[in-house]
Amino acid sequence: MQRLDGDLPAPAELRGGIVALGNFDGFHLGHQAVVGRAVERARAAGRPALVATFDPHPVRHFRPDAPPFRLTTLDQRQRLFAAAGADAMVVFRFDGTLAGLTAEEFVAERLVGLLGVAGVVTGEDFTFGRHRGGNVGVLAAQGGAHGFAAEAVGPVTLDGMAVSSSRIRAALQAGNPREAARLLTRPFAIEGVVQHGDKLGRTIGYPTANIDLGKYLRPAYGIYAVRGRLADGRLLDGAANLGVRPTFDPPKELLEPYFFDFAADLYGQVIEVELVEYLRAEARFDTLDALTAQMEQDCARAREVLA
Repeated sequence: MQRLDGDLPAPAELRGGIVALGNFDGFHLGHQAVVGRAVERARAAGRPALVATFDPHPVRHFRPDAPPFRLTTLDQRQRLFAAAGADAMVVFRFDGTLAGLTAEEFVAERLVGLLGVAGVVTGEDFTFGRHRGGNVGVLAAQGGAHGFAAEAVGPVTLDGMAVSSSRIRAALQAGNPREAARLLTRPFAIEGVVQHGDKLGRTIGYPTANIDLGKYLRPAYGIYAVRGRLADGRLLDGAANLGVRPTFDPPKELLEPYFFDFAADLYGQVIEVELVEYLRAEARFDTLDALTAQMEQDCARAREVLA
């Protein structure tokens, strides 16, 4: 699957495609419906299927001091889009230039000029252009003027409520990764490079793979049953601390998975860690013996959950 720079013309073989357009952070059930419809239309017409996303997220551009909130990285989204059947991912760099384009300019310059779109599919609530001046009605009108068909897909609902990224974030912050997974159709996963740490885990028999949380949303701090995916595709069960490790000084925010029955060196490797179930909140222990005893209980519980 190709990743295209949204500031550059698409290669000839990917012009004239059907484009799913949106942020698609998380790629939840609602996003999947939009992309699925674009892929369906593309296949029926014998055209390429593209998914266009924005990076950084527009919220980050307009509110640079906002707390971390991302649910997926670009790499994760690219894999998800490919699995959904897309031929390419287009990344529009959201900067001052893009933010300054009117809806009409965005359509003419980016969608028509650079991508040569034959069709665009969005969600019903999609807005775009300077001061959010464009919506699905504007997009449809512009499609008529430029010769492409625009289509809006309605929201997907579960339990009578629309599936949304904000709903997923709320579930994760409440310590309910299973609800987030139901809306995402897969566990929420944090991907990162395994870093060298202070190696305290090794001294008590629980070596961990330390991952910086980066720009990801911060789920509820605590202990989780997790599943790790290595670069070679292997899956590992484990338990992880996500938080600031209150027993140790100084506090340091990390995701620290301990994988069961695994001893290989992971330093410098990119791994993805799925949060399967929240086991308990973080706690401070007065002694390492007390911490170790609790970790034994946590790992036993995680094994039961993951079995």
